[in-house]
Amino acid sequence: MSAKGAFGFIAGGIVGAAIGAVAGVLLAPRSGAESRAMAADAMNDAWDTAVDSYERGSRVVSEKIGNVHPGMDVTADELRAKVDLARERMDQLRDSLSDAVTTTSAQVQDVVNSATDKVVSPAGESKAEGVHVEVVNDDAE
Repeated sequence: MSAKGAFGFIAGGIVGAAIGAVAGVLLAPRSGAESRAMAADAMNDAWDTAVDSYERGSRVVSEKIGNVHPGMDVTADELRAKVDLARERMDQLRDSLSDAVTTTSAQVQDVVNSATDKVVSPAGESKAEGVHVEVVNDDAE
């Protein structure tokens, strides 16, 4: 757009706004004070409606949270009880497994000792000295 066209557009906008303002003042059905009072009443009504809507919405949300919260507490308590039960069961299984490993280890040691006692050197004179069995007991608890 050229400078002349831009100037014409701006001038036309200003003239149009001035004509609209004059027409509004001349054709207005009420006085300025009365129009301002109506505008203020409309704004107050809109503000009151917004405040009421906010309060109503916050009350509904609070009620919903209040209704959900006890259920969440019960569910959390049930979950804690199940976790505690699972931990107890794991401790029982760990103890049972540890006892089984200890018993089996002792049995293996007895069998190895018995086998070692029965193994005889080729000359038939004494026990074999080349047999060595090591049982590792890993108590990492």
